[in-house]
Amino acid sequence: MKPLFSQGPSLATRMTLLTVLSLAIAAIYTYTDWFDDLKNRATDIYAPLYWVSDLPGRASEWADNRSMPRAKLAQENEALRTELLVHKRKLQQLASLKAENVRLRQLLNSADTLEDRVIIAELIGIAPDPEIHKVILNKGSADGVYVGQAMLDATGLMGQIVHVGVHASQALLISDTSHALPVQVNRNGVRLIVEGIGDLYKLAVRHAPNTVDIQVGDLLVSSGLGQRFPVGYPVAEVTEVIADPAKPFAQVTARPMAELNRSRHVLLVFDQPPAEEP
Repeated sequence: MKPLFSQGPSLATRMTLLTVLSLAIAAIYTYTDWFDDLKNRATDIYAPLYWVSDLPGRASEWADNRSMPRAKLAQENEALRTELLVHKRKLQQLASLKAENVRLRQLLNSADTLEDRVIIAELIGIAPDPEIHKVILNKGSADGVYVGQAMLDATGLMGQIVHVGVHASQALLISDTSHALPVQVNRNGVRLIVEGIGDLYKLAVRHAPNTVDIQVGDLLVSSGLGQRFPVGYPVAEVTEVIADPAKPFAQVTARPMAELNRSRHVLLVFDQPPAEEP
């Protein structure tokens, strides 16, 4: 006898239909935005489940921290403190390198404005005696450095070379008590002599008559007299003028334009052609 109703699709057919339906739903879920709202709701739903499943790990970590020996905690703190100091040192070096790059850029810009041939030298030492204002440079006769060569930084004249070795040289700063420099007032050309008084921030203008036309704020530049320094380099700015009618000379002080205690890289100016090799 035949059954009243047919048995329907076979098992293989139903599995095929379910597979195709699942793949279609997965494709729609992945490549369309039809289920975005469902995705957002699902995120809110399974977030607490993840939090609950993480509770055993949190509890274990809390127990380990509570039971950690004091010696181990101190050791970890010391390691972290050391690491922090290392990173701070690196930051200091980065700040120093950044400032040095700025100074070198300024120095190179000032070198572009000079008509004379120049080389860049680096300070590698200073005189141990605080009464002597001398510095040691890393350039010597092998680089063409000679005695009497002018030394500048990015802002003004610093001094001159007094001793030359093969790979190093020694320069005397304009602030040294034994140094004198012929200058002229840039405003009117009045010629004067500037001497060092052992102060990195102050120079003295010697033998300036009371009637000389010099004012606070005047720029003093090298005059070129004596054929030691090139003409026209900034030397100092007048900061004080005291004219006493009872004295023949006025008391004039000036501030060096160069940063005598800060500049690490300097320019050495060649105002004479290099000697030819035999």
